[in-house]
Amino acid sequence: MTTQLSTPVNRQTTEALSLTKGEPTWLAALRAKGADLAETLEWPKPEKVRIDRWNLTALGSSKPQQEIQSIAELPEALRELSGDAPAGFVVQRNSAAVFKQLSPELQAKGVIFTDLETAAREHADLVQKYLFQAVAQDENKLTAIHSAIWNGGVFLYVPRNVEVELPLQALFYSDDASATFAPRVLVVADNNSRVTYVDNVVTAYGETGQPLAKQSIVEVIVKPGATVRYATVHHMADNIIDLSIRRAIIENDGRMEWIVGDLTDGHVLSDTQSYLKGNGSNSDAKAISIGRNAQQMSLTTGAVHFGRSSESNMVTRAVMKDSATAIINGITKIEKGATKANGVQVEKVLMLSPKSRGDANPILLIDEDDVKAGHAASVGQVNPDQVYYLMSRGISKQDAERLIIHGFLAPVVSEIPIEAVQQQLQRLLERKLEG
Repeated sequence: MTTQLSTPVNRQTTEALSLTKGEPTWLAALRAKGADLAETLEWPKPEKVRIDRWNLTALGSSKPQQEIQSIAELPEALRELSGDAPAGFVVQRNSAAVFKQLSPELQAKGVIFTDLETAAREHADLVQKYLFQAVAQDENKLTAIHSAIWNGGVFLYVPRNVEVELPLQALFYSDDASATFAPRVLVVADNNSRVTYVDNVVTAYGETGQPLAKQSIVEVIVKPGATVRYATVHHMADNIIDLSIRRAIIENDGRMEWIVGDLTDGHVLSDTQSYLKGNGSNSDAKAISIGRNAQQMSLTTGAVHFGRSSESNMVTRAVMKDSATAIINGITKIEKGATKANGVQVEKVLMLSPKSRGDANPILLIDEDDVKAGHAASVGQVNPDQVYYLMSRGISKQDAERLIIHGFLAPVVSEIPIEAVQQQLQRLLERKLEG
C-alpha cells in the first residue's frame, strides 16, 4: 500500500515551470494558485475505490521535447492512428506538444486547433474566458494539482455557424515514464457550430517503465445550438495510473456526444460528466472498458440536468477478467426547475472469471416532478444458452464466447468516427481479451 504523505507540487516549482515555458503572467498566477489549493484539498473519493492507496504522487518531471516536422516521423505503430490526411492533428510526446497541423480551409474559417500552451500565448482572450469553467481548480486535490502542472494539451475553438466536416485528431503519448504526462484539453464550440474531435492516449515503451500517474482533464463548452462529438481511446501500459476527468457544459439546444474507451492496463479513475445547463440541451455518452489481471477501475458517467426539456442517455459496458475489479457508477441528477427533462442510463458488466468483480451502480437523483428518468443495470457471465446456440451452428466454444463479447461491446466500438481508430480499438480489445 502507498500512503500519500505530501503534495508533489508547490508554488515555487510551478512558478519556475511557468518561467521556463515563457508563459503569460495570468497563466503563471493560475498555476501558482493551483499549487496553493493542492496543499489543503483532499483526493477524490470515488465510490468503493481507495485511490489514495495508489501511487498518485508519481508525476515525473517536466521535460522539453524535440518537435517533429511531419506525421511521418512518428513511430509506425503511432502513425497508423492518424488515419488518412487528417484535417487537423496535434501530437504531444510526454511533457510537450511536438506537432500541430490544421488545414488552410479551416484556418480561413477561423477555426483554432493547436496545443493549449500555444493558445494561452496567442489566443489569451479565449483561453482565459473558458479555462477552468467546466472543471474548477478547487474541486479536489487532483484538479488543483493538474491546474498547476498541466502540459501540452489541445485547444479547439470553432466559430459560430462553422461546421467542421472531417474529424480533428490528437495523439498524446508517453515513451519516458520519468517525464510528467498531464495533457489538458479545452474545446469551445460557438453558437450553431459542429465539430468531431478524436484523441488517442497511449504509451510507447520498449519495456514497461517505472510507475507514473498520468493526469488528464477535458473541458468542453457547447454554446447554443452547437454539436460536439468527442471520442477518446486510452490504451496505456500497466505502469500507468490513468486519472481522467471530463466535463461538458451544454447550453440551449446544444448537443454533446461522448465516446470513451478505457483500455489502459493499469489502475483507472475515469469520470465523464455533462452539465445540461440549457433548455433543450442533449447529452449522449457511451463508454466501454476491459479490466484484466489485478486492475482496479472506477468508472463514472453522469449527467446533471438544469435546463427544461433536456435529455441525457448513458451506456456503459465493461468486461472483467482475471482478478480485475470495476466500480461503475451511472449518475443522473435532475435539478429543481428542469421540467420535462428525460434521463436514461444503462450499465452492463460481463465477468469472465470467478475472481473478477464488477459493480454496476445506477443512481437517480430527482428534484423535479414533471420528468422522465430510467435505468437498467446487469452483472453476469457469458450466457450459456447463447454459447450453446452458436456451437450448434458449428462454431467452437472459444469463438462463440469471443463473438458474444464483441457483440456486447459493439454499440460503443461502432460509434468511433475514424476507421483507423476503430480498427485500432478492435485490436486492443482482442489483445486485452486474449491476455
